This record gives sequence, structure tokens and C-alpha cells, in this order.
Amino acid sequence: MMTLEALTLEAQGYRLELAPERGGSVLRLDWRGEPLLRPLCGNTIFDVASFPLVPFSNRIARGRFNTGLRKGTIAPNFPGSDHPHPLHGFGWLAAWKLMELAENRAVLEHGYPGGEWPWPYRARQTFELGAEGLVTRLSVINLGDAAMPAGLGFHPYFPRDAVTVYRGLHRGEWYNTPDCLPSSLDEHEEAIDWWQGQPVDARAVDTAYTGREGLLEIDWPSRGLGVTIAPSRELTTTVVFSPEGQDFFCVEPVSHATDAINRAPETMIWLDPGDTAEVSMTITARTLA
Repeated sequence: MMTLEALTLEAQGYRLELAPERGGSVLRLDWRGEPLLRPLCGNTIFDVASFPLVPFSNRIARGRFNTGLRKGTIAPNFPGSDHPHPLHGFGWLAAWKLMELAENRAVLEHGYPGGEWPWPYRARQTFELGAEGLVTRLSVINLGDAAMPAGLGFHPYFPRDAVTVYRGLHRGEWYNTPDCLPSSLDEHEEAIDWWQGQPVDARAVDTAYTGREGLLEIDWPSRGLGVTIAPSRELTTTVVFSPEGQDFFCVEPVSHATDAINRAPETMIWLDPGDTAEVSMTITARTLA
């Protein structure tokens, strides 16, 4: 078993930097010397290029939940803030162990013994570079003695300028309260592009889009570069975070909407003892005509 502060993978023009002990995070992803993710820009977990979401995504209201067989209260975990709703699970704030390493592949692992989240689990990330770009797989196994509601996802940060465009087809858009809990869902019978081809700068949001259909795309016309994001089918929801006046935004493929454990527990992935769930995300670079 190996541990490293940071490591680098390279293949097919792609270069990936990982920090296992820093939330199992990605520090940067480049293609032909061009950044596809916002490179590491500071000392907090919010300054990395991407981090994993496990065993749930986004916020749990006041950290309280009751599934019938298990209930719990999770303390706030937003670094440097008194935000009352814990978010993103435990993996992003934990040290991951490096289990395997090759020139173009790495496997990281994180274990949780149970506690505030009343189910012990083991999570694993696999990163692989190849002709199709970066393929990241994230899995979790329920090590407890009762069924566990699980949520998985990815939290990548992308560079952004005034003409950056994001595209993705979804059926619904959640409207939120001021502290980012869902309040109402605007839903269509067919999936639409809620951004309608506008630059990312046109909308400042931090919300979840449901019922994803197809791929997600980001274009940087000023760079002649774009990426295609291919989430696995279990990642039905996409959280978009586009803060006003910033040089980044987030497109987060996830398996459930915010506070699903309280609002719609049936939409989570339920794992019997010993069962495993796995999701994946592929990021592929492309040149713009």
C-alpha cells in the first residue's frame, strides 16, 4: 500500500495531477498543454481542480435524516464557514490511500468506519488516461449491517471567460432557497437546454438539473477548445455552480438532487450489506472548428 502527497499520470497528450491525501482530489488536467480543468489555485479543498462526492452529493438539510432503519445528525462541514447544511459527503475531506499506480492509471481508496453517517463503507476511485481522455470511476461498498442510501458524483471546476458556453439537456431545474436547499422544481416533458446557448456568464446559479439526457459539453471559443463530459447513466442529475464575477464554474454529474435523503430517498442508490455501486465520468478534449 502506497501513499503520496501528489502524483502525475500522462498519456495521449493528457496530463493529470492527483493529490490522494487531499480529499482524493485532482489538482489539474491538461491536454496538449492546455488546462481542461481549473488548475489548483490555493490551499483549500475548494481550490483543487476536482474532488469526489461520496457517500452523498450536495447538502443534507441541517444534517438531519431518518431512513426508518437508521437516523443521524451530521455536523456542518463547510470549511471556513458556519453554513448549517453539511454537504458532499466525507470523501472530499478525507485522506485517500494510493492502492495502484501506473504511467496512465491510479487507484485510490478511502474507508469510513461509521459514525455520523451510520453505515461504514469503503470508496474507491480509478483514474485512467487514454485516447478518449480521462475516465474516472467512483465506487462505494456498504460495509454495514443494514441497507444504506448512497449518492455518488464528481465536482470538477472548469475555467471560464466571458464567452464560455455550457450545454446539457435536462428535464428539470430546481429553484433554491437562499441557503441552497431546493424549494420547487420546474420540469418539462422533454429534456431541454436550460442555458439556451447563452454564455455561462449570463446566469449565476447554484442548483441541480434533473433528468439528464445525453452528454454535457463546454466550449471555450476564445481558446478554440472544448470538452465533452460523458457521465454514466446513474448520474441522472447535474449540479451547475456559476458564481457571479468568477473565472471558474462547476458542472457536477451526480446521482441525486440536493437533500434527496429527506425529500426523495427512493432516488438514492440503496445498497444492501456487501453491495457496491459504481459510477463514471469521461472528460474528452476536442478542438473547435
